[in-house]
Amino acid sequence: MSSVLEQRALKWIPLALAAAVTLAGCARDGYYHDRNLDYIEAAPAPPLVLPESRNTQRYRDAMPVPQVAMQGTQLDEPAEVEPPQSLAIGSGLEPDYVERRQVGDQSWLVVAADPGTVWPQLEAFVRSRQLPVQQSSANQGVIVTPQATLRLQSALRAGSSEVRCDQSGQSVESCLAALEQYLGARSATASSSSWTAQRLASEQTLQLRQQGDEWEVVIPQPIDRVWAELNHYLSLDFTQEGQRDLLATSADDYEFLVEYMTETERGRNPLQIVFSPDVRRMSQQIRLALEPNGDQTVLRAINASERNFSADDQRELLERVSGYLR
Repeated sequence: MSSVLEQRALKWIPLALAAAVTLAGCARDGYYHDRNLDYIEAAPAPPLVLPESRNTQRYRDAMPVPQVAMQGTQLDEPAEVEPPQSLAIGSGLEPDYVERRQVGDQSWLVVAADPGTVWPQLEAFVRSRQLPVQQSSANQGVIVTPQATLRLQSALRAGSSEVRCDQSGQSVESCLAALEQYLGARSATASSSSWTAQRLASEQTLQLRQQGDEWEVVIPQPIDRVWAELNHYLSLDFTQEGQRDLLATSADDYEFLVEYMTETERGRNPLQIVFSPDVRRMSQQIRLALEPNGDQTVLRAINASERNFSADDQRELLERVSGYLR
C-alpha cells in the first residue's frame, strides 16, 4: 500500500516543479513581465564609425551650426534693441469694447477693434437709423449725413479705432450717444467683408529714446489724442496711494502730476533702508509732461520732488505710461 502512495506522490513532482518555475517568472512584477529589469546591467554600445572609404558627399550635417568665427564678424555692428516689455501689460487694464474720450468740448469714441471691423458697423448704424447718406468713402473713413458726419480712423492703441460724430467741427452729442449704445451691443468679431480699402492709417510705433541723460517717448499722434488716452488710463491705473497715484491733471498744460514709487525704491533691502535717511520705502511726485512736436507728441517724466530720480527710474515710468498707447 505504501509503495502505491509513494508512486502517486512522485507522479506529481514534475508538475509541481514546472508550476514553481512559472510562478517565479511571473513574480518579477506581479502577473506581468517588467522590462525595466532587462536594462539594469545594460552597457552603452560604442559609437557608430563610418568606414574611411565612404563617399563624404553623401554624408552631411542634417542641422549645421554656424561657426563661431562667422558670428564674430557681426558683433561690432550696431543692433536694434527693442525696449523692454511695457509694465502696463499684466496690470489688469482691459478696455471695454466702446469707451468715451473727451478733451475740452471735443468728444469721440474709442472702439477695441480695427477699422476694418468697425466700418461695416458704422454702415449698419446709418441704415438702422434710416439716415440719408450724402457721401460715403471707405478710403477716407467718412460717412456724411444731414444730421452729422461720421469719421473713422485708427486709434493710438494697436488694433483699436476712433469714431467721431461732428457737424461743422463740433461734436454732436446725440449722435455719439446713439452710436455708443449701438456699437456697445455689437461684438468685436463682426464681419469685415465690406471693408475694401486699406487701413486708414499706417501702423506707427512709439519711440523711446535717450537725449543726453534724459529719456523721452516720441508718439506719432497729435497731442490732444495722446492726452485724452493717457488721462483715461492713468485714471484707471494710478489709483494706489503710496505706490502709484494720479494727483492732478491739466488739460491746458497737457500735464499730469503723479505719485510713483520707482523699482529702485521698491527693491531696497532692509539693510539699505537702515543705513539711509528714510526708514521706509517712499514714493515721489513726478510730472508727466506732453509737448507738441509737429504732428508728433513728446512725453517726458520730470522729477517734482527732492528725492533722486535716475535715468533708469525715468525710463521705467515712461515705459509703463507709454504702454497704455501700444
